[in-house]
Amino acid sequence: MHPLQIGITGGIGSGKSIISTIFKTLGIPVYDSDSHARSLMTEDALLVDLIKKEFGEEAYTINGSLNRAFISSQTFGKKERLEKLNNLVHPRVGADYANWSDLYKTFPYVLREAALMYESMAHLTVDKMIMVSAPEQLRIKRILLRDPHRNIDQIKAIISSQWPEEEKLKRADFVIYNDDKKMVIPQVLELHKEFLTIAR
Repeated sequence: MHPLQIGITGGIGSGKSIISTIFKTLGIPVYDSDSHARSLMTEDALLVDLIKKEFGEEAYTINGSLNRAFISSQTFGKKERLEKLNNLVHPRVGADYANWSDLYKTFPYVLREAALMYESMAHLTVDKMIMVSAPEQLRIKRILLRDPHRNIDQIKAIISSQWPEEEKLKRADFVIYNDDKKMVIPQVLELHKEFLTIAR
């Protein structure tokens, strides 16, 4: 018996991590795909081997950590190379998520958070999808405050590499609006109540 599995996504700067944190405070286990992917890129021997084969030994430093500057230079603005990396990483994250969710069989539901939930087809592994929505200009403003090392052109390049907001909204089962107009906590509480009902 598996718990109900809920996916949560949203474009960069939409605030999906904040929403996930609210669910966590309600006692719901959350799998952060992006942070697990970062760990797997150094801890999963199979994935490390695949990345070295594709990008060369230079993909890792002498101490075994990922050479982020090198990987970034190989993939930023290079759609095919980025897709190649994602095609190596996403299946390993999927396997890791399956093992992780097995640990929480007694919970009514679990959350899988990922920026590229639709792009990686990970939405097919969950029962319902939440989309966190915010206007693009507000997202850019948030990212500039959060990531001072990024400039507007870099942020727009990341946004354009993700599926359009409208496309994800069409496919989502639920939408949380994090647009600084609607309060997010009541929206999360409403969904929490609904998921508990579905899980029963």
